[in-house]
Amino acid sequence: MAMKSDAMMLVRSDLINRIDAIAAQGGHLQLASLCEQVDMIRHIARVYNLGPVEQMASTLESALALDGHGAMILSYLDLMRDAVGCEAVGPHVTTAYLAAMSLRMGA
Repeated sequence: MAMKSDAMMLVRSDLINRIDAIAAQGGHLQLASLCEQVDMIRHIARVYNLGPVEQMASTLESALALDGHGAMILSYLDLMRDAVGCEAVGPHVTTAYLAAMSLRMGA
């Protein structure tokens, strides 16, 4: 069980590093590169059953397709970072994070 926990800690650490790397670019990433990096986060989250992270990455991808770069990226990344650390799983957790995002975006 400890090995499984250690492996998940590595996955979570990798996701945090990826999210922080995007945030550190401060809007200087090309849109295609940004989309590719967000898609990789979404894929990793799917593989490791991190539903809230996967769904927020997917929603960010959709927002990027509609609007391109923008200030909203940091809000998504902040909430994704929080979701990476959340150990609760299930649709109710994803719903809670999406509701929080909705509030942040003023929708």
